Amino acid sequence: MEEKKEFLCGVVEGFYGRPWTMDQRKVLFQWMQHWGLNTYLYGPKDDLKHRLLWREVYSPEEEAQLRTLIVDAHSRGLRFVYALSPGQDIVFSSSCDLTLLKRKLRQVTDLGCQAFAILFDDIDHSMCQADSEAFSSFAHAQVTITNEIYRFLGEPPVFLFCPTEYCGSLCSPSVSKSPYLQTIGEDLLPDITVIWTGSKVISRKLSADCLIEVESVLQRSPLIWDNLHANDYDSRRLFLGPFKGREPQIRNHLRGLLLNPNCEFEANYIPLHTLGSWYRSGHEERKDEEPEYCPDRALSDALHDWMDELNQPLQPGRQSKQTEQRASGPTSRCKTPDRSDCPPPFRGSSAMAKPLPVFPLNPSSPPTSPTNVKGERKGQEVEKPNPPNRPNHQAPVCRPGAPSGGGRGQKAQGQGLSGGKGLLSESQVRLLVGLYYLPHEHGTSAEKLLQDLTWLKSNCHMVSANSKKTLPLKVDEWRGRASRFLSLCEDIAQLHCSVVGGANRAILYDLYPYVWDLRNTALAAKAFICWLDGRVLSDSSTLASWRNCFHWCGKTTGADVLGVESEPWVFKGGVSGEVQMLLPVGNSSELFTHPPPLFPTSRLYNIRPYHSKDKLELYRMVRQLHVRTQGGQESSVAHPDIVGDRCLGPCLALTPEYTFILEDELGVCGCVLGILDVRSFAKRCQASWLPAMRDKYPTKGGNTHPNAQDLLQLMEEDQGEYPDSLLYHFPSQLRLDALPELVDISVSRTLLTSLLTALKSNGSQGVFCEVQPTDRQRLEFLTKLGFLEILRGEARNREGVVLGRLL
Repeated sequence: MEEKKEFLCGVVEGFYGRPWTMDQRKVLFQWMQHWGLNTYLYGPKDDLKHRLLWREVYSPEEEAQLRTLIVDAHSRGLRFVYALSPGQDIVFSSSCDLTLLKRKLRQVTDLGCQAFAILFDDIDHSMCQADSEAFSSFAHAQVTITNEIYRFLGEPPVFLFCPTEYCGSLCSPSVSKSPYLQTIGEDLLPDITVIWTGSKVISRKLSADCLIEVESVLQRSPLIWDNLHANDYDSRRLFLGPFKGREPQIRNHLRGLLLNPNCEFEANYIPLHTLGSWYRSGHEERKDEEPEYCPDRALSDALHDWMDELNQPLQPGRQSKQTEQRASGPTSRCKTPDRSDCPPPFRGSSAMAKPLPVFPLNPSSPPTSPTNVKGERKGQEVEKPNPPNRPNHQAPVCRPGAPSGGGRGQKAQGQGLSGGKGLLSESQVRLLVGLYYLPHEHGTSAEKLLQDLTWLKSNCHMVSANSKKTLPLKVDEWRGRASRFLSLCEDIAQLHCSVVGGANRAILYDLYPYVWDLRNTALAAKAFICWLDGRVLSDSSTLASWRNCFHWCGKTTGADVLGVESEPWVFKGGVSGEVQMLLPVGNSSELFTHPPPLFPTSRLYNIRPYHSKDKLELYRMVRQLHVRTQGGQESSVAHPDIVGDRCLGPCLALTPEYTFILEDELGVCGCVLGILDVRSFAKRCQASWLPAMRDKYPTKGGNTHPNAQDLLQLMEEDQGEYPDSLLYHFPSQLRLDALPELVDISVSRTLLTSLLTALKSNGSQGVFCEVQPTDRQRLEFLTKLGFLEILRGEARNREGVVLGRLL
């Protein structure tokens, strides 16, 4: 009776994305040994350039590295499998190509490798003329080469073959009737193992029935190349959930199972930990008292162990004593300076151009005089940061969009803007895993986020600006659910802060792009929900109707697209993408996709609608920016409101519902202003705002202010007429008049996105912005967000450049 072969269970090093370092691989081997996994499949990075490396031999330096890797794997009892992908350009009938392939594999054999894999996945089915004449089919050509290599290597006990039809969805016309698979099953030598991914490239479940069908066609038990946690197809997704959807009983129909993990090494602790639990649950004969594999229980066990790693400081090139003993701690890569500990640069230093007042979007020059960064205003106390290890912030129940009040140095009330560097709590890690769970399934926290946002969006008529029929109980229900949604968004912001401030820097730099992206998306969603309360127009409006909410908000979510039959890459972005698509401007990917900053910062930001109590702080901010650029003293400003009245006054007085505030731990640090209908806004300015300014700054009499005449002239020019051809397509206007220098410049993009969301919600089809032609920084910023030049030097007889964007 033939002896049963060992079940191969382990890891495939990610074939896409950046390759792992030698230190990371050594840590991986420690994890695998500790968790009972036995197989590691290694291959060159799988792009076109590296697919051609099968023609080349390794250099002495590369040989030394590969030998070290093989020896280290063998010393820990792991089976090292070396893989090559020659199918991209090999001529199957060429004896020269066959010799080159043998030469490469012989070199790897001499380094101590005893297990191999030949991969023919993701290649064109067509053959060249010479191969068509030599072989009856594409499958026949692959089988001939594979059998030859297998014999050349001495028929090693582990030799894997990946077919071009490697899952059910790629088989033509079906698995059982595929001529390609039938040829593989009949002609491939029986001891060669065939790789299979399941019914899909990324299979939600692996069922025994489907595996039995494959086993019958291939005439052998397949080895599963499991892409459950692979994230190389979507730069915004990460999979931290447990190994799931594969019952241990399927092992009876398999030669083995190798997990293709996340590209980011540090993100694979839970996937591999739970894979080990799955493998051990069926590794030996199960006793009656032993439970079946439970993904939730395995997740809890993995989370418990991962907590030690998340909060453990690691030094480059060295593992801690605890790590070596537990065989579960990653080695940190070269440490990048942590800028989160450094004080933020001084805010705002550009000049306010007289024709068109604007302030900087980005740092460009140092402050003109020494300043106290932590407290910019005299007489204001800056709240000290909370001590480390503080519990997660829980926002009090309050009306969405309630003002923070206070000055720049005061913490916004109920906004959770106080951050501190400390340990990640278990509840935060569970939140992280729930937000980045599995390809076909969201975790609990992501489900709550999406369900609440969908409900609040579709029921926004309950709190619309001109609704008079809504019952108070319905309003309370909406606001109560909004408060829960806002609290979850604040928890996401706190999670971002804690990841940045965490002790394990290796984990920080692998997870940071994902939590940063979700933080920004949550900021935009939070601002949108705050704005909906009392600001979205109801049925009586000619511009918009809440009944059309699903027209201006994306109707399609990932769950709708994916279902059971689709691959998860059909819908991009994961939970971040789904939140994005539920926003009015969700189809504009340029507003949401942006590379993360080079140096992570743990500063907390909040974006919310403007309230009248913010006016004093905003006026103070633009006045100080103006004074800095002029190099003078604040006392040199003729009237404390002059700068604010020109830059912000009209919008704050006439259309305050389209102003959004940006604040950090110290208070208000920026804003963006919008005008829904420029034509009607101009008429209102002429009728009420400009007369009020003439009264406030008289040009004659005892109360005359210096330069009052010039100021009034500039205000009138600011409210001049725009061409009808412009306003026909772009009826709305935005003004970035008060956005100062920021530590994380990406929040300025999110701030602008919040305004565009509000404008589109109330019926705008396009927005424009006037910029000085010399302001290259602002022009570049807006261009990257989809704005195009519409007019130059033609608007209101001014030199400004008008950039427009359709919504």
